Amino acid sequence: MAAAIDDPKDVDERERAAIETLVKRLADDEFVLAERYTEWQVRAPTLESDLALSNNAQDELGHARLWYDVLDDLGYEERDLVYERDPEDFHHSTLVEQPFEEGDWTDAIVRSYLYDVAEAIRLEALEGSSHPKIADRVGKIRSEESYHLEHAQNWLERLVEGEEGRERVQDALDRLFPYALTLFEPVGPEVEDDIVDLGLRDATLEEMGEEWLSIVVPYLESLDLEVPDGDQFGDGGSDEFAFEVTEEMLPEERGRDGTHTDAWFDLYDEFTHTYRDLGRSNTTKIMDKPE
Repeated sequence: MAAAIDDPKDVDERERAAIETLVKRLADDEFVLAERYTEWQVRAPTLESDLALSNNAQDELGHARLWYDVLDDLGYEERDLVYERDPEDFHHSTLVEQPFEEGDWTDAIVRSYLYDVAEAIRLEALEGSSHPKIADRVGKIRSEESYHLEHAQNWLERLVEGEEGRERVQDALDRLFPYALTLFEPVGPEVEDDIVDLGLRDATLEEMGEEWLSIVVPYLESLDLEVPDGDQFGDGGSDEFAFEVTEEMLPEERGRDGTHTDAWFDLYDEFTHTYRDLGRSNTTKIMDKPE
């Protein structure tokens, strides 16, 4: 077991790169997903669902702030991480940057389900992190993310009750599933090995990706949905499950490697334009920093 990082401000170059890679990935996913969720405010199909997704957006922004703040020990400030950071330097999954199909509530629900299962797995792997601030934040974030997953599952089961609803869910799944696979793509092989070797996370991306598939594929198929392009195999009727992901299933833009769709650059311009237009050099906070 890797030794705990006693002083997060006093780390060597290898530790710094691993911490930055892990935390930026976590925070970028949450921040960009929250920005997309806000587009559904006052547009959801019911008042209850409008409030629920607005609450989810607020939670995700809070989680992003918790993760970004971990990098404060390495000399980063919020403006460096969000408003003055080059869009090519963000490493979020391209799942979260995708624009919503106009008026398609199934898009929001399918996206939420695919992401929130992955988030639950990632957080579990961080519980025993050698970085004290990372480990301390997991409990609060997990409690809120469990509600997000429950909300998505309840809506999925409701939407597939009718033939038309199931078709819309299937369309959203076909569109989003390849991008969801990028949640477990690496930023770089060496730094990914270091994240595990240093004890920052106790599972590899491959292990987490396999666990995610073992949850989402059977669940979606139980709703009479077809998971796109996957080859399933087992060992003759046992309870073991396997699902092979091929290179061809992944989109060209994967996010983790710095490649993004055009939609990301449009979104980046949208959430940074006020900061730029007002000529700001610092962000405004209305809450104290998290401990």
